Amino acid sequence: MDASFWNERYVSKEYVYGKEPNTFFKDFIHQKLHVPGKLLLPAEGEGRNAVFPALNGYQVTAFDFSKDAKNKAQLLAGEKNVSIEYLTSDISSFNFTPETYDVVGLFFVHLPPYERTTFHASVISSLLPGGLICLEAFHTDQIELASGGPKKKDMLMDVDQLANDFKSMDILHLVKIERVLDEGPFHQGKAALVQLIAKKK
Repeated sequence: MDASFWNERYVSKEYVYGKEPNTFFKDFIHQKLHVPGKLLLPAEGEGRNAVFPALNGYQVTAFDFSKDAKNKAQLLAGEKNVSIEYLTSDISSFNFTPETYDVVGLFFVHLPPYERTTFHASVISSLLPGGLICLEAFHTDQIELASGGPKKKDMLMDVDQLANDFKSMDILHLVKIERVLDEGPFHQGKAALVQLIAKKK
């Protein structure tokens, strides 16, 4: 799934993953965080996960390489009367400034293995000490299901991969779950997912 795939997906006026935040992230914001801080959302798409923490007092930076995604995110922020910083960048060229963010949210950010490990290391570096990562992604078992996600198994994730990628952190929550997605037309139905919450030492 290259840039042209995502540009084509995001060009429609419809919010293809909906306007509501990821439910795991929503619960995380309400339950885990008490003092709003700086929050980063890589590969954020149309803004559903950026607008929600902004409504809850967080200083949000998000990025995606799709200008159409950025435009829709800014429209959504305007609808909700919040401000977000939204940059146009791909993952490989984004400047993950060390020790900058209190939280990084990663939602369905699927990459080839060699890119995933480098990306996750950059994310860890960008966190302040005590900072948190909240991640939800498709598990490798998702390959058998039709509710979304890449169709290449090596771009899906499992618990062992994430435990290794984030072994330098305190892992607070790491599970495989099944739940029914209802996130716009492209995330619908029973899904195999992996979830992670980890704290930087």
